Amino acid sequence: MPSLKDLKKRIESVKSTRKITKAMQMVAAAKLRRAQDAAEEARPYAERFNAVMAELAASVGSDGSAPRLLSGTGSDKVHLLVVLTAERGLCGGFNSNIARLAKAQIEKLKAQGKTVKILTVGKKGRDALKRDYSALFVGHVDLGEVKRISYGDAQGIAADVLRRFDAGEFDVATIFYSKFVNVVTQIPTAQQVIPAAFEQAESTGASTVFDYEPGEAEILADLLPRGVATQIFSALLENGASEQGARMSAMDNATRNAGEMIDKLTIQFNRSRQAVITNELIEIISGAEAL
Repeated sequence: MPSLKDLKKRIESVKSTRKITKAMQMVAAAKLRRAQDAAEEARPYAERFNAVMAELAASVGSDGSAPRLLSGTGSDKVHLLVVLTAERGLCGGFNSNIARLAKAQIEKLKAQGKTVKILTVGKKGRDALKRDYSALFVGHVDLGEVKRISYGDAQGIAADVLRRFDAGEFDVATIFYSKFVNVVTQIPTAQQVIPAAFEQAESTGASTVFDYEPGEAEILADLLPRGVATQIFSALLENGASEQGARMSAMDNATRNAGEMIDKLTIQFNRSRQAVITNELIEIISGAEAL
């Protein structure tokens, strides 16, 4: 049984931990507000951009003039998985859920006889995957010094992916990230970016005909590389909001758990102290009776 001194030290230690987790929760809450606003503000642009691209892609899909980023290489033997995670931990299952989805996709592709290559963005994704799949790594992007995600960061990642595609290093590219829903819900998501895959917008019943200058194929050839950067940027923003939401929730749970542990240790400390006092009284009474 621990001594009173040990129990007292442990209570003080847990109280110090609770102060840290509470401070981290408040910091995450402040960062979450900005990250959530950035992610939500980017969604309308990304959705409208994808809608326009889907319409253009449908118009050139029947002939052979489609750009290579849309039509693909004609094969799907080599897959590049771009795994976007955080640079830091202490955010619950945020990083592990993305890594778990990527691992499931890796095993599925390997079972189909496909070649898999991995490009990670974020230290935690690299650490989670490198232990089992180090031979599949082709690169890593470190965003450790970036305080706020910008479109330039996404352009740099997209340029690397596009360069590898032009060099014939892969046939299909998929990004893995976590889509932000709310503080307690973040959905791990896999999205194919090369060849470009666009969801058709729901029909509203009214048909609009657009004339494009220059032709649709030329516009697509110019916009598709930007589309890759836009999708990566949107994924980074969703990841940023998801990370802060997960960290806020995790630190809130840790703070409450620390409080419960302090209560239990305090009860144990009081009982031990009462036992010590009782023993001392018994010794005093026994000594007095012996005299």
